[in-house]
Amino acid sequence: MNTKEELTRMRSSTPEDAATPVVVDRAAFQAKLDALRLREKAYTHEGDAISAARRRLPMVEVDPAIPIAGPRGPMTLLDTFEGRRQLIAYYFMWHTGHSAPEQCEGCTWVTSQVRELSYIHSRDVTFAVICQGPYDESVRYREFMGWEVPWYSAQGSSLQTLLTGRRVGRMHLACYLRKDNKVFETYWTTGRGVEVMDNSYTLLDLTVYGRQEMWEDSPPDWPQRFEGAQNFRIDGRPIAQWSRIAAGRSDDLGTTR
Repeated sequence: MNTKEELTRMRSSTPEDAATPVVVDRAAFQAKLDALRLREKAYTHEGDAISAARRRLPMVEVDPAIPIAGPRGPMTLLDTFEGRRQLIAYYFMWHTGHSAPEQCEGCTWVTSQVRELSYIHSRDVTFAVICQGPYDESVRYREFMGWEVPWYSAQGSSLQTLLTGRRVGRMHLACYLRKDNKVFETYWTTGRGVEVMDNSYTLLDLTVYGRQEMWEDSPPDWPQRFEGAQNFRIDGRPIAQWSRIAAGRSDDLGTTR
């Protein structure tokens, strides 16, 4: 398959005869938009209030010496802070022994969005991915995808301890605070909570057709071509992989499948 055909897989054109909103004059459009803007502002203010409550949550102590695998071999949770005061850790789902196309499309989606870390670092915060699988196998996936975020691995008892009270094998986003050589967990979320890492869906939510997924509340006959609660695959691969394949990158993870 040539590059043009591979890139075509990434495209999914909207039918020309798809339903559209009613056409009105500029004044009527602006009046409707002004009414919606009041709701948007209320939504923003409520988000600010929720963030304020989040900053007032208690915290729980975590063993800073939990073993972590990284680019320098055996490490600890404390090492992943890179000397900064706080850590945001994304726990990447992993299917050990499986090929690149079989890896988690949701984790691929959110991890692909986190690129520029300087703003996070300016607040004395480190962002890192902790993969729930073997380091050597999963770091090949990081290289295939071209991600530059710090990448670590936790398995077995280390992972069970890090995710105490939560389900191993699901996506999780957690925040930690370091006080000297002690580590405390201050927040965590899962499921759609990890959408905070994404900007693609946030931008799509501004468009007339939205995410075009079946669960959305859209007018009748609006294009909704992606089945399921969320869909991040096209032709058997996580969507973000196709551009890497087109660029000629190897997706060989050294797996047996």
